Amino acid sequence: MVHMFLNGGGMRGGPLHPYLRGAPLVRTARTAPKYRFYSVDDRFPALEPTDSAGASVAGEVYELPLETLRDSLLPAEPPEVELGVIELEDGAPSLAVLLRKEYRQEARLTDISHLGSWREYQDS
Repeated sequence: MVHMFLNGGGMRGGPLHPYLRGAPLVRTARTAPKYRFYSVDDRFPALEPTDSAGASVAGEVYELPLETLRDSLLPAEPPEVELGVIELEDGAPSLAVLLRKEYRQEARLTDISHLGSWREYQDS
């Protein structure tokens, strides 16, 4: 089992949530303030590590079997993101999906770091 931080469609009520195959929610959490947070083409969110002007991002941490991550959730994620390790606000590490560097110049990114929440961005 691994901890997976989700901050978009995989959260409760989101379109990717069924791909978790019933994995239990461990807790709601925020990232450490080390990330920029983007809306990618207004389709999904993506985290990007940064050395300066980082923000804390809201999400949910799930306990996932590696098989669920490999066979269900990751294949459902868009190609613009990849698996990485992030730091949560309390210093704990967690898996998460991050913006792929090669898409940084190709995708239309809207910086939503000031909101720190995909749901808040969708509601605005």
